[in-house]
Amino acid sequence: MLLAVDIGNTNIVFGCVNDKDEIVVSERISTNHSTTAAEYAVLIKNILEMNNFSCDDIDDAIMSSVVPSVTNTVKEAIHKFFGVDIMIAGPGVKTGLNILIDNPRQLGSDQAVDAVAAINSYPVPLIIIDMGTATTVSVVDSNKNYLGGLIMTGMRVATDALIQRTAQLPKIDFELPPSIIGTNTIDCMKNGALYSNACALDGIIDRIEEQLGEKCTAVATGGLAELVVPLCRKKINLDKDLLVKGLTIIYRKNKKK
Repeated sequence: MLLAVDIGNTNIVFGCVNDKDEIVVSERISTNHSTTAAEYAVLIKNILEMNNFSCDDIDDAIMSSVVPSVTNTVKEAIHKFFGVDIMIAGPGVKTGLNILIDNPRQLGSDQAVDAVAAINSYPVPLIIIDMGTATTVSVVDSNKNYLGGLIMTGMRVATDALIQRTAQLPKIDFELPPSIIGTNTIDCMKNGALYSNACALDGIIDRIEEQLGEKCTAVATGGLAELVVPLCRKKINLDKDLLVKGLTIIYRKNKKK
């Protein structure tokens, strides 16, 4: 079984994929810069056991990361725990993605992995949205070329900044209030965060489609996407396993026979 790991600034996604490329485990934990390799190994072991698997079921691994300080720690944990040399999705690894941005090496590994998965799962042209610490938007044209995109402040980061800069606004959880017109401070803040992001995605999709001159398939992933996408007026496919799918495809492309 393949262990697929994506390290983001806020969360680490762990997925397990069987020989039929079926995702049999998909879990998310918080990214912690102070966690040791041994502690990450215990977390991975617990995730497997929670899903009725054991360490012996893992025979290979692949990882993407946008957090260099955590990359080596998780890599060490997996190597020590499973005895496998983990494949890193990055420069030198074949993705099959034709990247047309100014400097392809600047493209985040998570964006590349998302794009690989989306191209293999949905009709092009594509607008790929990943809502995490930052909200990234990637654009793939009808010839499957990666054209570029946008990077926006993530919903949680923006809300935390608002709270820090104001004296009387409290911390909130992202739950949808009963009405878009809030009648108390907390509901007003929730509505502001959720609906402003939904409207932003609707507007961005409109403008990208206008520039390309054609309709696009929109796909969204990331920890916050499931909260925002239902509020959008545009049709957006919610795919929480997009990163694991992309890592699996890249692993298959690069696996030595």
